[in-house]
Amino acid sequence: MKRLILWLPLWLCGYVGQAQTPDPVVSSPDGKLVVTVSLETGKPTYSISLNGKPFLARSPLGLKTNVGDFSEGLAAGKPVAITKIDRSYELKTIKKSNVHYVANEGIFSYSKDNAPAIDITFRVSNNDVAFKYKVYPQKASRSCVVNEEKTGFVLPTGTTTFLSAQSKAMVGFARTMPSYEIPYTVDDTLGENGRSNGYTFPCLFNLNSNGWVLISEAGVDSRYCGSRLIGHADGLYTIGFPMPDENNGIGTSAPGIPLPGETPWRTITVGETLAPIVETTVPFDVVEPRYKGSQPYEYTKGSWSWIIGMDGRTVYDEQVRYIDFSAAMGYKTVLVDALWDTQIGRDKVAELARYAATKGVSLYLWYNSNGYWNDAPQGPRGIMDNTIARRKEMAWMKRIGVKGIKVDFFWRG
Repeated sequence: MKRLILWLPLWLCGYVGQAQTPDPVVSSPDGKLVVTVSLETGKPTYSISLNGKPFLARSPLGLKTNVGDFSEGLAAGKPVAITKIDRSYELKTIKKSNVHYVANEGIFSYSKDNAPAIDITFRVSNNDVAFKYKVYPQKASRSCVVNEEKTGFVLPTGTTTFLSAQSKAMVGFARTMPSYEIPYTVDDTLGENGRSNGYTFPCLFNLNSNGWVLISEAGVDSRYCGSRLIGHADGLYTIGFPMPDENNGIGTSAPGIPLPGETPWRTITVGETLAPIVETTVPFDVVEPRYKGSQPYEYTKGSWSWIIGMDGRTVYDEQVRYIDFSAAMGYKTVLVDALWDTQIGRDKVAELARYAATKGVSLYLWYNSNGYWNDAPQGPRGIMDNTIARRKEMAWMKRIGVKGIKVDFFWRG
């Protein structure tokens, strides 16, 4: 008995000595939304809770690139420092005219093979989580191709989905799909995978009594690709890049970035009701303008003949009628839609612009985006995909007083 009594405290001391430090967290300014980031056997994960309730279970993080796999075999780097983001900005047309964005930011640094590998930056506001990756140079490599993004989102059992399935590539009207024109399926089963091709952002999930989760992306530009959401078993969804046969199969569907370089933001909006989902401004909160416009943008009301008359009514007399209509309504613009180049002609469009100016109205002109990525026949074609032709066209539009353009059938890779 004495030996047992002496041994027990030693065993307890050993147990206490092996206790793990808590996983680091980033909380919202009000403390209710909490992101917990973990590193398990070299694999980074995160989870999200709101008011103590789980909204996302432990979900994978990381990137696989051609210069290294940064989803496993990682070691924690410098301690996480939390900084406060506090900025105000204006939105002239979306939801709020004045936005005050307050969030806490934590940067999680990881190394591999004793060298800096990747940072994961989390920003957490009262109902929004946004995160992105930064990859560091690897030995002699100053650029990389991201072959796979391991980012995942694990939804609780019983969640239902409000999702728009991606179609196969190069199908539908004039091989213009996938596009935004596939409807959303309401209250569908968790874990389905949208015609086997995933889903188009944004993606909405109902967590039954707990609330709602909206998953999307922000800050995508020409330096990366637009992504989709891929469904798996057990409530897991992951980031998917464009399908290889999009864009007529030309080029690569995997993005490349210079090193050091960053990915776009992945955004997650959560709420116990739909109000935070509807009211979120996170797509604008986490990005900065890339450049300043040469003149202030003026947003106006306008009219559009296509919505009633479609392609067949893009003719001179009908556009005159819509110019008169806009003027009578106090609107400032008219959108002259597809086929104006053949059904009206450039000289007559210039005449329309001059007539519209006498009424205090300006024109927008429609353009087909396509070069080689679809077969949409509507013109003007072969202009907006070509830098030289596009600049020449822009100079012509400015000369005749056109206010702006609508570019359609946009390649979505």
